[in-house]
Amino acid sequence: MGMWAHIKAGLEMKCPRCHQGPMFTHSALNLRKFDHMPEKCPVCGFRYEIELGFYWGAMYMSYGLSVLIVLVVGVSLYFLANDPPTWVYLTTVATTVIVLTPLLFRYARVMMLYFFGSVSYDPKYQRQL
Repeated sequence: MGMWAHIKAGLEMKCPRCHQGPMFTHSALNLRKFDHMPEKCPVCGFRYEIELGFYWGAMYMSYGLSVLIVLVVGVSLYFLANDPPTWVYLTTVATTVIVLTPLLFRYARVMMLYFFGSVSYDPKYQRQL
């Protein structure tokens, strides 16, 4: 398995060790439970919370993702809408970030675990489907 398989598993929010177990228990559309994670991977038993407070660093990643969205939406509005009034920028950017908050939260946690969790993919933990 190469780098692309690792990236695919991250985008699908799968366990970094087995690339099969889901990292979240509910859909991102379930606004009451979009942040719920199982304690362990249901496939390989990998413990998702490495240590107490591990995901606090994900706040910085979420902030970075939000800034990226602000830049992309702002530049897109500038070029596609011919530099609209300031209220259009503010409304569009705020709405976009609020709507994408569940995904930003999830991907920030995925990135935190993949980049700083000190865990590597190991095919021996995969379950045959």
